[in-house]
Amino acid sequence: MSPEIESSDTTAAPGAGATAESLPTTEPPAVSDPDTHRFECRSCGFVYDPAEGVRKVGIEAGTPFTALDPASFRCPVCRSKVGAFKDIGPRNKPSGFEENLNFGLGVNRLTPGQKNVLIFGSFALAIAFFLSLYSLR
Repeated sequence: MSPEIESSDTTAAPGAGATAESLPTTEPPAVSDPDTHRFECRSCGFVYDPAEGVRKVGIEAGTPFTALDPASFRCPVCRSKVGAFKDIGPRNKPSGFEENLNFGLGVNRLTPGQKNVLIFGSFALAIAFFLSLYSLR
């Protein structure tokens, strides 16, 4: 294929027939403060949230994970070292991969807490409906 055919004109001016949707976006992705990120223990699934701290081991709320002493901090559940934790992002970040967030009837944009309410609320509604069938007698 020749180089002239491979290249496409995506930088055309809006008045030259290009629409706003076809223009590339130049704004950078939003960067969040790493001190507000939550960290999950890969061994047991414990999530360290800096907004909550860990009362069990005396870590006050508002202490970022990066401020913890790597030599003395251990997971309060399984006693794993700091190296066993991975960054899972801020609290209100939707779960899943960024490229998949536009699929799934909007469910993929929900936070994990919102997904829990949706799932367990559906279970409660199904149980209530099932129990209401006993009143049809």
